[in-house]
Formats: sequence, structure tokens, C-alpha cells
Amino acid sequence: MNQLLRFEPIYHERVWGGRALASVFGRTLPGHLPIGESWEIVDRREAQSRVRGGPWAGSTLREVLAQDGGDVMGRRWREGAPFPLLVKWLDCRERLSLQVHPPASAAPLLGGEPKTENWYVAHADPGAKLIIGLKPGADPESFARALAEGTAETWVREVPVHSGDSVLVRSGQIHAIDAGNLILEIQQNSDTTYRLYDWGRRGLDGRPRQLHLAESMRSIQWRDPVPELIRASAPTTILAECPEFLIRREVLQIGETLAFAPGEQPRLLGVIEGSLRGAHDHLERGDNALVPYAASIALTAETPTTVLVTEGFA
Repeated sequence: MNQLLRFEPIYHERVWGGRALASVFGRTLPGHLPIGESWEIVDRREAQSRVRGGPWAGSTLREVLAQDGGDVMGRRWREGAPFPLLVKWLDCRERLSLQVHPPASAAPLLGGEPKTENWYVAHADPGAKLIIGLKPGADPESFARALAEGTAETWVREVPVHSGDSVLVRSGQIHAIDAGNLILEIQQNSDTTYRLYDWGRRGLDGRPRQLHLAESMRSIQWRDPVPELIRASAPTTILAECPEFLIRREVLQIGETLAFAPGEQPRLLGVIEGSLRGAHDHLERGDNALVPYAASIALTAETPTTVLVTEGFA
């Protein structure tokens, strides 16, 4: 298995989305409505990535793991376990809702799944921001009152953001992505989101979107420190390190090679800029792929290339 696993994207309409995945990556998007999310790699009951090209073409990720899980994920792979991460592009033309994901301590009680996630800002319009955490002095009583009065904006912490910035948002942290961001999100395999506040917006059906105030207030980790952005200008290679995954940024010049030996660990690749070519593979800007555990892969940069390498998840 000396070949990357690549998958067909699964597109989702979102009221806050746009069409940047077509204009930036040259993709053909369905319909004419705003596409907010492209699920690049996913293994869930309600959504299954299908392999694009190669000997596994057309198979779902779940089918690949069921038949060849050891070679894909390693010898310690537990048979029947779902792929542990979900990779998606987010095209945020408008601000997302103010939301929180339940931490592991609260998720079972609420019937949800924990979701720690990392955002890598592939592009940010001038003036774009992220909303991460609350301002000093916020507590459950004052924040609940602000939500009821429609003044939650007064408590949220807005951070200016630029292309190339990255931030790790752990479960239990209040957050939102502001308008004008194109983001590669690497997260735990979860689709549990509790909305606290939606800025008075209506959904694609014209109705206010559902809020989850009780679940949200039970999920917020009030004493957790607010995460800091890793700026694009920082020389840091490691962007995120947590129990669920590790993400590093590799910057390659033309002719430099990114190589992975068999028997180390599975990895994910996300190409932010440039292109890579190997004996059987070609990756361009916006592509995401899975490097199997048993594969011997060498990819050479055809142009100056930035790629995110995710590991430590198996």
C-alpha cells in the first residue's frame, strides 16, 4: 500500500457559507446555495468519505478500515473503531454562531460528543477576526443575562487574524469564526455543536436557528485559559499538540521532499499552498489525504509549498 488515500469531498450548505471553494481551489460545487463546509475525511454513520482513485476507489473509509485497518492505521488499531478525526474546509463568508462543544466530562450526560479542534487560517480577508473565549469578569450569571438581553457581543473576546495563523480550540471553549475566513479545521470525530447565540440571524429556511442554551451553559469550561493564536510569522513548526492529535507545519521549497517510512504511524496531509508529486500521487492546494501506516511515501514540492501534517491520532 504505497499510495495515499484521497477522498471525494462531501459538501454542506450553510447560511454563513459562500462559493470560495470553487474560486480558490477550482472545485465544482453543487447547486447555487452557499457552501459552508466541505467534509474532506470523515467516518460517521451519517457521512462516509469515499476513496477517489487507486485500488480502493469507490470504497468508503469505513469499508477500508474494516478490510485493511492494520495497514492503514497500525497494528494497535482496534477492529471496528471509527476513524478518530474529521477534516473539513470552512468557507465563512458570514460570522458563525457563538457556540461550544461539550468536554469529555459533560458529553455523555448531554448525549453528545467532545470536539477539540484546530483552525488553520488559509486565507483571511482584511479585518477578519476570530472569537475565542470571554473577556475577564465573565461568569455564568452575567453571561446568561447578556444572552437573554441579546448583548452577548459585549462579553466575547475578538482576535484579529491573518492568513497563516492557527489556533487550538479545546472542547468547552466558547468560540465563533468571523466573516472573511477560509479555514482548514482538523477535529475530533464529532458533530456535536451547541449554539448559544446567533446574532439575530435566520437560517436558509427563513426561521431562527435552534439554540441550545442549557447544554451550552453546562459545557462551558469557565476557568480554562483562553488559547493563544500561533501567528503566521512565528517560526514554530508545531501548531497544535493535545491528546487527540499533533499538527505541524512543513514549508518546502521547489525540489524539497516530504517522506514517510512504513511502520511509523498514519498521518494526514493538508496542502495549504503549492503542490506535491510522488510516484503515484499528486496533491494540489486544498487537497487532503491520508498516509497509511504501512505506506512508503515520498512527495516532492513542485512549487513553494506549505502542508500541514497531522499525526498522533492512532
